[in-house]
Amino acid sequence: MKRRNWLIYGAITILVATGWFIYQRVTDDTYEAMSIIPEKQKDIPLFEGLRPTVHQYVMEGNHWNDIHGFYSNELPKYGWEVEYEQSSSDENINAGFMSRWRKKGLEWELSIYGSYFEMNNQTKVIFDKIPIYHSTTWIDDIPTSICIHQSSSDGDCNEINDIDKIKGIVHFINDAIDWDEEVFPREKTSIIDMGDIEIKVLYESDKEIYFQSEKGIKLMKPEPDFFEITNL
Repeated sequence: MKRRNWLIYGAITILVATGWFIYQRVTDDTYEAMSIIPEKQKDIPLFEGLRPTVHQYVMEGNHWNDIHGFYSNELPKYGWEVEYEQSSSDENINAGFMSRWRKKGLEWELSIYGSYFEMNNQTKVIFDKIPIYHSTTWIDDIPTSICIHQSSSDGDCNEINDIDKIKGIVHFINDAIDWDEEVFPREKTSIIDMGDIEIKVLYESDKEIYFQSEKGIKLMKPEPDFFEITNL
């Protein structure tokens, strides 16, 4: 009798453990592609009726307008301030909204995108956690000319005196985001001499561009216009 009790107890334990594992696995898969989960945040309420599905929340029927109004009214109560908000006036075909929210003390912003899909009669909502990047101004005064060395060992310089081109280059550098993470190697390194500041440009094909100077490091997408006006 005692042995049978132990066997029953062991079977129950295995079933509970297996059930918990399956539950955890299903839960992990449900939220697998989400950068933020409202149910796990004290300051992001979840609109009643939305259910999670891997990377988005869905709800039967056309509810995007109600969801939009809900977050516009509720998020400020939790300290969120709207940074950007836009909605569609089309009530029938893929109508929807998008908004971005910021909160003091956080280095990221909350993005919410909601839309109604008439084809399957569902409202879909995506919550996203987006890092907030900063751009420090390196160049305050526009120089009358700049000198660009094609490589760090190149003694010759391509001098640019066109004020519009110079303004464009300054704009690209100032608007690049401040970067304090790892800097990956690049095939090419050029030098932009602004007179008051010398800036290394690390670049390679379609990879991000690094700017390095005594003021720090910046990161920028490989903008074709930048390569065109610098002739790099």
